[in-house]
Amino acid sequence: MSPKNQLSRRLFVLGTTCVFAVSSLVAQSRAAAADDWPSQPVNLVVGFGVGGSADRFSRLLAQYLGDELGKPVVVVNRPGAGGQLGATYVLAQGDDGHTMLSTSLSPYLANSIVHTNASYKLDDFGFVNAQWSDYDLIAVNNDRPFKTLPELLESIKANPGKHSVSVVPSSAGQLTTYLLLEAAGIPAKNLNVVTYESGGQARSAVAGGQVDFTILSAEGSEGIRDRVRPLAIVSDRPVEGWNEAPLVNEALKPMGIEIPLLDGSIRGVATSAKFKQKYPERFAKFVSAYERTLKNEKYLEQLKKMKMGADWLGPEKTTDVMNRNYEIISKYRDVMK
Repeated sequence: MSPKNQLSRRLFVLGTTCVFAVSSLVAQSRAAAADDWPSQPVNLVVGFGVGGSADRFSRLLAQYLGDELGKPVVVVNRPGAGGQLGATYVLAQGDDGHTMLSTSLSPYLANSIVHTNASYKLDDFGFVNAQWSDYDLIAVNNDRPFKTLPELLESIKANPGKHSVSVVPSSAGQLTTYLLLEAAGIPAKNLNVVTYESGGQARSAVAGGQVDFTILSAEGSEGIRDRVRPLAIVSDRPVEGWNEAPLVNEALKPMGIEIPLLDGSIRGVATSAKFKQKYPERFAKFVSAYERTLKNEKYLEQLKKMKMGADWLGPEKTTDVMNRNYEIISKYRDVMK
């Protein structure tokens, strides 16, 4: 072999060795990063106030998730703008994975993007799991005379400005409110739409008679059952615990109208997309810890007792659900203007 060929061969072997060494160091570094993470308490940020369903869901999850992660999990409430402040806060905390979003992911993220020009996109989040999904309840205060949904809508049409509804900003309930008005040919200005930063506050408003009716999550509304009258469930099938409430499009049949059905609140957890992309091992470690948490018998017992969901969809299916709901909200964006 000529000296030139021998030199070329040595350079090739040396280059290959260096590439292998660098690759090994990168792999070891990433593995170490996953092993060392989390290195401090993990914050679960809730975009709504204390006492609502997103808050209760997150606080119960935090109690058990910390055991799987080996570090405390702390719930931080950042209410405002229909969850937008909390989502923005999470994305501003960097990408090390110690601050995550644990809240009502849908329809709030999509609504904030479509209707209030949020600074983020759906792709800015790395969705982990949609654990607890439900359907909205349309209910009036017991002291109001309305026995059916058509009676309520006809009164709103005939009495501009007289009636009011409590909703959470950017919620499925808020969108359903405008869909009902549009379908019934009622100007939006006829109804006073009063927004509250948590479902708990919106429920208190209708239970106390501050508003005539509410449209919000059926689950979690059992506490006001004796002070409201259910008029409809926004679903295509009966909802356990509210069997006396007709399906919304069945209730609307006497008026000859129907509305598109949007999933109610979907509560779950998301990270920033940058965290998922930059630290895939950490992301995988968190996903695994969350999935194990949902197999904890004590946690499952607590979820059942508190009537919360225990679904494990995982990152891929959760992302599909979020994208599907975004498409629906985007399609009907004009009804909330």
